[in-house]
Amino acid sequence: MLDFIIWNGSPEIFSVEIFSSPIALRWYGLLFALGFLVCQQILYYIHRQEGKPERDVDTLTIYMLVATILGARLGHVIFYQPEIIWESPWSIFLPFEFSPFRFTGLQGLASHGGAIGILFALWLYSRKKKPNQNYLQVLDRIVILVCLTGAFIRLGNFFNSEIIGKPSNNPLSIVFINRVSESIMHDRSGSNPVAFMDVKKSGLPEGQDGRVPIDLLLFFKPGVGEQQANGFVTNDVKFYLSQLNEFVDEPNLHPLQYKMIKEGDGNFAARIQTFGIARHPAQLYESISCMILFAFLFWYWSRYKINLPEGRIFGMFMIILWSLRFVYEFLKENQVSFEDKMTLNMGQTLSIPLVIVGIVVLIRSYRKTSAAEVQKTP
Repeated sequence: MLDFIIWNGSPEIFSVEIFSSPIALRWYGLLFALGFLVCQQILYYIHRQEGKPERDVDTLTIYMLVATILGARLGHVIFYQPEIIWESPWSIFLPFEFSPFRFTGLQGLASHGGAIGILFALWLYSRKKKPNQNYLQVLDRIVILVCLTGAFIRLGNFFNSEIIGKPSNNPLSIVFINRVSESIMHDRSGSNPVAFMDVKKSGLPEGQDGRVPIDLLLFFKPGVGEQQANGFVTNDVKFYLSQLNEFVDEPNLHPLQYKMIKEGDGNFAARIQTFGIARHPAQLYESISCMILFAFLFWYWSRYKINLPEGRIFGMFMIILWSLRFVYEFLKENQVSFEDKMTLNMGQTLSIPLVIVGIVVLIRSYRKTSAAEVQKTP
């Protein structure tokens, strides 16, 4: 019977060095781009089915891409890290650091900011296309694709071990250990002695609040002596385990529990006993929910197509998606420390007005449909 799952997948697909700076292609970036590419093809299909010009899809894609990135980045800075504005304004939009030069990507994107950016961008788009494309009609089609893109992005968050859930002793909870493996295997001390690392479940009893026993298996490179191996374990590995306390529970003051083993070929290996923290896979909860919502909204659109009641899908999307986000926040760790003092965290606070918008739009849609039916009645 499964009691917890160890996630040790790499967030990187591959990396190369350019001007002595490592640049990696990460799963998050690939899934982010893939979401937009897949959604673009679906949008072509929707336009063909409704007899709309397909050339508008390319314009819409550009609007969506720019609005998502700018809105999500500005949303993160304004809602979660406003100090960046005066401490490091260039880092808001620059994906690298200068001294030393290092590619960092845009570190911090907020989905609520992305939603606001998309709403504004599509308003600009619909104004440009008046009177042929009504704002709510455009939103009705686009939010179907937003669900699918959101599913891809949350899957990317899972690969990155970010937006993690709270500790849980429930079955199928996940120990996110890949940040630990990445730190140990990419040790910057100058001469990493580890050739290979593996993570196994331990036979020790489980603890409370998601504390589960795991063994870290380090296999050292040929020629690494026992003294060097012991030094790496007691100093470097202990340091990483103590620092990455959102993923493992390794107290600073306690000596590291490990056993050094000399293998048959004369090389050394170490079995380190520690505790991982099993957590709700909140990213997967949201990703799967977005996929299901996409399937439902796409099916609903296929019933009406060009005759879809104005604002109907947009209203349902806003209510369902942001209500789910509100609920899932109870299972997630707060992203920044000031949220610990809030009754509802920032994600929940920002979700409430978006749900209200959905309710207002949905009520308007049904009232408008009812009024139209009354007018048709002889």
